[in-house]
Amino acid sequence: MFDLVADIERYPEFVPLCEALTIRSRREKGGRSILIADMTVGYKAIRETFTSQVLLNPAELEIHAQYLDGPFRYLDNRWSFAETDPGSCDVHFAIDYEFRSRVLAALMGAMFERAFARFTRAFEERANAVYGTDSAPPSV
Repeated sequence: MFDLVADIERYPEFVPLCEALTIRSRREKGGRSILIADMTVGYKAIRETFTSQVLLNPAELEIHAQYLDGPFRYLDNRWSFAETDPGSCDVHFAIDYEFRSRVLAALMGAMFERAFARFTRAFEERANAVYGTDSAPPSV
């Protein structure tokens, strides 16, 4: 599951609202990958692109994305994975964000809340497609 979530370039294929994702840079440091990525999200006529630094830490089975630039005041999300049985794991996902503009928050805030609820299902369906098993939904 770590590899599935770490493969952020594929997010436009299955993540709700994600229209594009471009890796600006990638470097390795101490067994970890540090990516700078632009993600474009859209809903109806609204499109926003934001930049994040994504830290992939396979040894600790953790992924941490920190907001760098775009329409948010801040955005922070973390994934962690814990093996439970051979071939299965618990997935924990947490996200915290605030839009920079009150107008944008009013336009997109409720839609983002609904989209985050759909993210769990999207990753579960992606895991089923990639691994061919029924995966338990991630803990949010």
